[in-house]
Amino acid sequence: MAADKNGDINLPRHIAFIMDGNGRWAKKRGLPRTAGHKEGAKTLRRLIRDIDSAGIEYATFYAFSTENWKRSDEEVSALMKLLEDNLDDLVNYENENIRLRFIGGRERLSKVLQDKMAEAERRSKDRTGLTVTLAINYGGRDDILRAAKKSAELINKGFLSPDSLTEETFESLLMTEDIPPVDLMVRTGGELRISNFLIWQSAYAELYFTDVLWCDFGKKDLDKAIGEFSKRNRRFGDAK
Repeated sequence: MAADKNGDINLPRHIAFIMDGNGRWAKKRGLPRTAGHKEGAKTLRRLIRDIDSAGIEYATFYAFSTENWKRSDEEVSALMKLLEDNLDDLVNYENENIRLRFIGGRERLSKVLQDKMAEAERRSKDRTGLTVTLAINYGGRDDILRAAKKSAELINKGFLSPDSLTEETFESLLMTEDIPPVDLMVRTGGELRISNFLIWQSAYAELYFTDVLWCDFGKKDLDKAIGEFSKRNRRFGDAK
């Protein structure tokens, strides 16, 4: 990996992952799509530890989008059951100082899943290591729309004036209010788009696309993505 002038690796503070390719991984093996999602959950658990070991502060994973409800009832039910079952395992990062949080609308989720999400956040809220955020029933446009409605409500109630609505104020109304912007967005599976994921938060993110399917994505692939990030010159609109 590339290093800065002091010899330190230039690490992204926040990595976001679009975990794509589970269905294709299963199809290649003659398995149902649900088998790919189960394998993808194993990859997620392994990779969280690799990310933590790498010294990354924040990692956000696109687990279920607002558009994923369009899939078959069977697949949606299987995905929801998988999320319910695997949240128990994610809470078990007891000795690794990993904090868990969730973004996305919870109103369409089962009470079982909502309760598990709340319990995971409660149990890990005081941990100071890697913050893992799972985006469940999340969409970037929906996130921005909800924030816009909140800002309008604050203005209508007199708590905020239109002239005082800054980017910083608006960001504080997003679901990621306590998370820094995305530095590196990784998409597996070979597709070249961000699919309505963290639109505002990724305004200056470095994008990294790989043909590796999510189920096959491992530590060497993570290292490769971080290595590519470390080589890039992030100017944030500056001409330098």
